[in-house]
Amino acid sequence: MKWSWRAKSKAETKAEDGEGTETGLECDAESIGRRIQRRTDAAGEAAAAAERAAPMLVAERWGGRVAEWGHWLARSPTGVDLIHWWFDEAELTALVGEDRYVERLGELLSQASARDIAAMGLGCTRRVDRACRFAEVCSQDPVVPPGEKLASHRHGEVPGACSSFIDCFSKHEIDVTFADGDRHRSVLLFRDHPGEARLWVDGVRVGEGEWLDKGGFWEGERFFTIRIEGPEDHPEQGIGAMGNQLCTIVSLLIHDAQRGTTRILVPEATESWTDPVLAVRDGAGWVYPTREARAAGGAPDRVFLLDEPEADDPEAGDPEAG
Repeated sequence: MKWSWRAKSKAETKAEDGEGTETGLECDAESIGRRIQRRTDAAGEAAAAAERAAPMLVAERWGGRVAEWGHWLARSPTGVDLIHWWFDEAELTALVGEDRYVERLGELLSQASARDIAAMGLGCTRRVDRACRFAEVCSQDPVVPPGEKLASHRHGEVPGACSSFIDCFSKHEIDVTFADGDRHRSVLLFRDHPGEARLWVDGVRVGEGEWLDKGGFWEGERFFTIRIEGPEDHPEQGIGAMGNQLCTIVSLLIHDAQRGTTRILVPEATESWTDPVLAVRDGAGWVYPTREARAAGGAPDRVFLLDEPEADDPEAGDPEAG
């Protein structure tokens, strides 16, 4: 007697499939080939269906703008890491704490390419208030003529993406600027207060412990400059003008990306540094109290040699000797 609920034996299963009998198909090479082909076709159809569904899955998880960068992100592990870290902020902050989340965000932005950052959805050189709308162009590889370097100041839509990015909407207030054909870059997370701001230049923390302005500038593609809080005892010190992040008199931080060194210039009592700027001329750095003073072309307040020996370099010798 056969019970309908009884599990079939292997022999019964093979018999129903025509296997293990003289008339079975397992000995028929042509039938085996058809079976293999059916499995191959089924696998191909499944892969094609998965590929068609991928953009929808990405859009559901990270949004349609990220999906448009899929072909680039498939080539960029750092970009994928950055996307995960950026979009999973709440969960990752709960896991590692806010301080570590911010630190890792700065590290990833310091490693990412311009295209990786564009894929995040930040504003760019073309439009600071919205994400890139030209991923089909900006995700392409830039064409650099032989003997030349990637353009430092890029304005989309352009292969390789723009050269600067601004975050106008998150609490981190990200500002990333590439320089010298993307050989250098500054990453600033202002975070709503000069005392909370964090700055990286070429992946190295710069200006730790200082109150930083909301944004800096590259001069000559070698020097990154940013205003920082000035001396409290300066005779002209006071509350900054509306919209300024710092007090009236400020100091100037200058980071030499080529040498990896940082100097901070503090104004003397007779120097009215309300908007100090650096000009690079004749192998020297000229510091003016304001942009207007630099434009006027007068005498600078300070002058220093760009490649003067390091103070702690035992091989440098005495710069005044001879």
